[in-house]
Amino acid sequence: MTTTTTHSTANDLYPSRGTAEVRIPRKDPVVWGAPGTPGPIPGTDLESFDRDGFLAIEDLITDDEVKVYRDELNRLIADPAIRADERSIIEPKSQEIRSVFEVHRISEVFASLVRDERVVGRARQILGSDVYVHQSRINVKPGFGASGFYWHSDFETWHAEDGLPHMRTVSVSIALTENFDTNGGLMIMPGSHKTYLACEGATPKDNYKKSLQMQDAGTPSHEALTEMAGDYGIKLFTGRAGSAVWFDCNCMHGSGDNITPFPRSNVFIVFNSVENQAVEPFAAPVRRPEFIGARDFTPVR
Repeated sequence: MTTTTTHSTANDLYPSRGTAEVRIPRKDPVVWGAPGTPGPIPGTDLESFDRDGFLAIEDLITDDEVKVYRDELNRLIADPAIRADERSIIEPKSQEIRSVFEVHRISEVFASLVRDERVVGRARQILGSDVYVHQSRINVKPGFGASGFYWHSDFETWHAEDGLPHMRTVSVSIALTENFDTNGGLMIMPGSHKTYLACEGATPKDNYKKSLQMQDAGTPSHEALTEMAGDYGIKLFTGRAGSAVWFDCNCMHGSGDNITPFPRSNVFIVFNSVENQAVEPFAAPVRRPEFIGARDFTPVR
């Protein structure tokens, strides 16, 4: 279900999609949990997450588990019913599946991963509360030409188009294939999460239909990206299958095309605090579908 009511700008801490591109200092904490709160993340790692906006983990899941999840990914993308589902996003050039959304509802295998304490426990620790899944998907980046994801802040989109009020959301990308330095890996600007980049331009109706293939609205200018890269630098993540990267919702990040023979696939889970439930979009004429921006705020158990 959608609505045509945009949320009041009087309550908007992070206005965007206006007449100018503006850098706004972050107004929210990064780590919301109280110091010393028990959890799977050591205190020193929480400090680095607060500073850099991300945390890389070499072995989040085992080799045997990687095989289970990769087999499930392959089963899903080979299923004609999944391909025909609106939750599947197709590459415009190759016509192969690029992403499948809401995989924790489509697949009990991925639902069990969401509930795994190694995963949800870290989200609770960072966000300082119970959490629900705002979005989940598998990303498929086969070799020989799979396109990348242009530079963006997830929060800019989730705030503008889904109505998340605060930066109290964290994502985890779990590698199901090896991430080399050549096959289109994740890049993040360390420390960029401390600055919100309000983008220029209005949001078209049903923007998600285009943006999930190639983002346009909500993308930073070349000038802003050049300035931010100069300020923060760029970190490229590599690692074996089973490794993971946790990153704050406001990190400036992206990934390049994969023109190598080596595929790069991952499962991507977005956890949002139950105390940061979505309201109406702050800068879009309608809500995005619930398989992209959830309206079921039931805590993960």
